[in-house]
Amino acid sequence: MDIAGTHQFAAPRAAVWEAMLDPASLQAAMPGCETMDPTGEDAYAITIKVGIAAIKGTYSGTVRVADQVEGESYRLVVSGQGKPGKVNGDATMTLSDAAGGTLVTYRGDVHAQGAIARLGNRLIGGAAKLMIGQFFKGMEAEVTRRAG
Repeated sequence: MDIAGTHQFAAPRAAVWEAMLDPASLQAAMPGCETMDPTGEDAYAITIKVGIAAIKGTYSGTVRVADQVEGESYRLVVSGQGKPGKVNGDATMTLSDAAGGTLVTYRGDVHAQGAIARLGNRLIGGAAKLMIGQFFKGMEAEVTRRAG
């Protein structure tokens, strides 16, 4: 399933870039993220608790930041598995200057297997949009916290 969208921050690009690549800020902003431990350069082991409709579970997996172009873009490669199934995702985040702040554009794809995949793309897509919205709201709080 393809995911894409934008989010506007009322902060300079450098501040948004820094927050979006800071492990503590990422963990705080990610819905359900319980742990995020470094396993190498720009690579982390994560544990996330997620519920979609009647299917709830804890996922263990990895997040890797790749293809960084300082202050402009990077890729997030995510994989995880738990009792409800497996999830793999790959997304490109692009930052650009916008009136009054920074525009983040994201584009990627998510593949689910197991019980989650049986929910169907409409329900998974709705849950993904909700989680992305929660992530950006949390990231806004992190950018503000770091600036203060």
